[in-house]
Amino acid sequence: MLEKIDLSKKMGKKEYSQQMDVLGIRLGELQRECRELGIPVIIVFEGFGAAGKGTLINRLIRPLDPRGFDVYAVNGESEEEQMHPFLWRFWTKTPAKGRIAIFDRSWYRRVLIDRFDKITSTKQLGYAYNEIVSFEQQLADDGTVIIKFFLDITKKEQTKRFKKLLDNKETAWRVSKGDLKRNHQFEEYKVMNEEMLQQTDTDFAPWTIIEAMDREYATIKVVSTVIRRLEKQINQVLEGKKKKEAAKATPEKESSASEQNDIFRSSILDSVDLSLSFTKEEYRERLNVLQKRLSLLHSELYRRRIPVVIGFEGWDAGGKGGAIKRLTECMDPRGYEVHPTASPNDIESAHHYLWRFWQAMPKDGHVAIFDRTWYGRVMVERIEGFCTTEEWKRAYKEINDMEAQLAHSGAIVLKFWMQIDKEEQKRRFEERMNIPEKRWKITEEDWRNRAKWDLYEEAVDEMLIRTSTTYAPWIIVEGNCKYYARIKVLETVVNAIEKRLKEE
Repeated sequence: MLEKIDLSKKMGKKEYSQQMDVLGIRLGELQRECRELGIPVIIVFEGFGAAGKGTLINRLIRPLDPRGFDVYAVNGESEEEQMHPFLWRFWTKTPAKGRIAIFDRSWYRRVLIDRFDKITSTKQLGYAYNEIVSFEQQLADDGTVIIKFFLDITKKEQTKRFKKLLDNKETAWRVSKGDLKRNHQFEEYKVMNEEMLQQTDTDFAPWTIIEAMDREYATIKVVSTVIRRLEKQINQVLEGKKKKEAAKATPEKESSASEQNDIFRSSILDSVDLSLSFTKEEYRERLNVLQKRLSLLHSELYRRRIPVVIGFEGWDAGGKGGAIKRLTECMDPRGYEVHPTASPNDIESAHHYLWRFWQAMPKDGHVAIFDRTWYGRVMVERIEGFCTTEEWKRAYKEINDMEAQLAHSGAIVLKFWMQIDKEEQKRRFEERMNIPEKRWKITEEDWRNRAKWDLYEEAVDEMLIRTSTTYAPWIIVEGNCKYYARIKVLETVVNAIEKRLKEE
């Protein structure tokens, strides 16, 4: 790709000034339109060292309202970032609707500088391209405009610019040993960049090569490209607004049953043996042994820096809270966090639906427990029409990809579905209504959801089939007996941790 680029292109300063006067006004207008329409924008600058990323970013943002954008300079990972999946630090920086995020280097560092410096292992490189493309596709599908620039210069020009910087003591600090090493091995590093461009050039996040030998020409091309992409996205949003409203997911009762394949009509949940139980004595004996074991394992997880992600889903009153309590009461509170998931607030709603969960992912050696999870997209949001049919259908792959990334980073990922039958749920609801100290646990929404039991069961079956993987399996917990359910959860967690420790 880079071999075909004509790096001789130039532009006079007078022509540059004339064009920028017009383009700058238009760019400011488009920023305001994106804000009004709630369009998030990501602009990525990659390229060879000394190609002018900082200069071009500075020229790009001059016409923009500084209250509407953020600029991130991406260097090596901090200690905190090293203890999370590599895309975590970028998910947490994705822009809210109507805002612009500009990256001076980005997630591509993993397959470029870190690869060149042999920080990225061969195994990590094998995952990295797929994870990057998945990350960008998820954001693009959710309406984010992703504009990626690769700044290209010759080795001779790079050497000249490095020398100029080094000759001035006020700018010499900008040239690192790594920069000089990559300049010395320019052709080898160029091959890595070629591979990156080929692997990650997509229709939803295409690369634009910028001939960066001449700063004026490069600036006009960058600004013109941003304008063109924003205009295209704004037109698409305006044209598709009415269509999108009409395409809002309708309740499953009206539309989904006829769309399901036969494989999803035979309920997995119907085959669960809900008669399994323990006596109170059996429960206490097993609980004591498992909690002591888990306490020791929790310390070992911290020592070996293994993160754990545990998600709980299930019927209302299915026993999620009780199982979580028995898990955590034997663990060091400094090493775990429980995240109760409610409806997204205004800030969370302004981001991709997975954004708030990425924020909460544990660092190495810690445990994150989710009381309800990202699976709300394919259950309650699907059933209640809070997202479009297209959105919940693509969520299965998005969720599988996210969980794969967690597993690739070394996390143990476990997901529990707490299963009870309809009669047991009714009994527990009535018990909560009749016991004052438990009344806070029951809401009108619980009763409304119960009325849609069959619709939820259909959605749960499809969810279990499509998202139970070797790296993030679903464990169905027979929950009519609370004692049995709590012990099964504890045993599963203990066994999964012991298995991982043996593999380490």
